[in-house]
Amino acid sequence: MPELLISDRDSVRTLTLNRPDKRNALNDALIGSLEEALAKAGEDDSLRAIVIRGAGNDFCSGADLESIKRLADASYEENLADARRLMELFRLIRATPIPVIAVVRGRALAGGAGLATACDLVLAARSARFGYPEVKIGFVPAMVMALLRRNIGEKHAFELSTMGFEFTAERAFEFGLVNRVFDDSTFDAEVADFVSVYTRVSRPAVLMTKRLLYRMDNLGFDEALLAGAEVNAEARTTEDCKRGIAKFLKKGPEPR
Repeated sequence: MPELLISDRDSVRTLTLNRPDKRNALNDALIGSLEEALAKAGEDDSLRAIVIRGAGNDFCSGADLESIKRLADASYEENLADARRLMELFRLIRATPIPVIAVVRGRALAGGAGLATACDLVLAARSARFGYPEVKIGFVPAMVMALLRRNIGEKHAFELSTMGFEFTAERAFEFGLVNRVFDDSTFDAEVADFVSVYTRVSRPAVLMTKRLLYRMDNLGFDEALLAGAEVNAEARTTEDCKRGIAKFLKKGPEPR
């Protein structure tokens, strides 16, 4: 059985973590499959968005237990190489040109919470639960820290990463880790409706917006404004923008 299932519908590609008996825990094979699938999707001009979800009852429980056992006796260099694999997956999600959307049912814990947070958007079922329990076993949520710190405030990041408790989808929304919380009974329909927005807006504009947003991470205010001006000028030269402006001028502004 493949570790990752891939399906397309209406220019949206769904990547389903397919280890339900292991709560979709991340092992080398699954991480490698995700990286390969994301790289291919990023090169496919027909796609508008990518959805990552889990098979069965949970999104992802974090690192695979067998992997943890193996690395417990590994050297620093071996552990660093292993950590870099997850690091590269998180970097690839951010570098993927089109939106990557985590769809979370059940639990998203440790690296699984990190995987969700690494995505551009997070949609959660009301019954979903999140957590960074690493400190309970003397470990550190180090791989997810850069993501957590960029998504929420310092005080909340400290609380979640040092206390190890699970929290609800509603709390994740309050923290800023989740974009929408949908009722379980209507979850799939509402997710499909939300994601479908990307099939109706300008693909080039979304790509440029994602690239600019994350580029600003390392820029000062003046540099960020200049980057925005450059992308603004670039956007005006695209066929999508030219058609949009022509349509707007023909229709005229909406009445107040």
